[in-house]
Amino acid sequence: MKVLVLGAGAIGGYFGGRMAAAGVDVTFLVRPGRRVQLERDGIVIESPMGNLKMPVKTVEAAALKPEYDIVLLTCKSYDLVSAMDAIAPAMQGNCAVVPMLNGMSHFEVLDERFGRGNVFGGLCAIMSTMKKDGTIVQLGPLHRIVIGARTGGDAIARCEAFAEALVKSKVEVEHSPRIDQDLWEKVVFLSAAAGLTCLFRANIAEIMAAAGGPEAVDLFLNTNMEISAHEGFPLRPAAVEFCNLRLKTPSALTASMLRDLESGNAVESDHIVGFMLNLARKHCLDDTIHSIAFTHLKAYENRRAAGRVVAIG
Repeated sequence: MKVLVLGAGAIGGYFGGRMAAAGVDVTFLVRPGRRVQLERDGIVIESPMGNLKMPVKTVEAAALKPEYDIVLLTCKSYDLVSAMDAIAPAMQGNCAVVPMLNGMSHFEVLDERFGRGNVFGGLCAIMSTMKKDGTIVQLGPLHRIVIGARTGGDAIARCEAFAEALVKSKVEVEHSPRIDQDLWEKVVFLSAAAGLTCLFRANIAEIMAAAGGPEAVDLFLNTNMEISAHEGFPLRPAAVEFCNLRLKTPSALTASMLRDLESGNAVESDHIVGFMLNLARKHCLDDTIHSIAFTHLKAYENRRAAGRVVAIG
């Protein structure tokens, strides 16, 4: 199996590097600057699961050919259109794309471009970042991927083959027969975590200790669960327990969106919080806290566009 990984950052670099180290035929589609870095230093991972430093194959968009079985798509949602253009030459033939993007809105766009049967479902759970020198740092032991075909036929076999390639890399892998359910359960949690921690600029412990904090968490999470149920995917008991545990137990948990915001970077406001806000309105649910959180993020984007954002730290 030949795998193309779009980008070699904190997610694509980590999972692609682990597969390459396990002997999977992996190529990284990268920009010229990152290609120079990788050709000089190789892929470098610092991790509690074991450090890694090895040479890897790279390609730039202009030289991409239709010779791959899987494209692992690890861009941000706001870069989706340019990412699709970049991987298009590889998507000819029987190639499938596995998006590791946050939210759900990207599926409609990818399906239209490449066909639903060639767009698998995928999500990952990992805390990682990339240093300025290109080193990928895994911040904890969690490194899990869930993938699944969203149609029947040969898509299932193709997805199973990719799961086998991932298993070789020693990461935790689940080939799910209910990937749509898994995706909805993640977006329920993720959008609540992102909306709450960005709105209050605080971690879960700080929010829960604030006056009105527990009520705000309840409102955001309960509305998200109602949205998912209205969309045909009521959360399973284990997912409800997970969301309540992670969002209501005081901890240092923050969403990666807050870290992006505090660093002065772009945020996925439309694709995560805005996506759920639109669905709350579609189903005539209480959208109060979603609306406020979304307005907060859009105001930040306006401030950033005006050049008046100062990074924290």
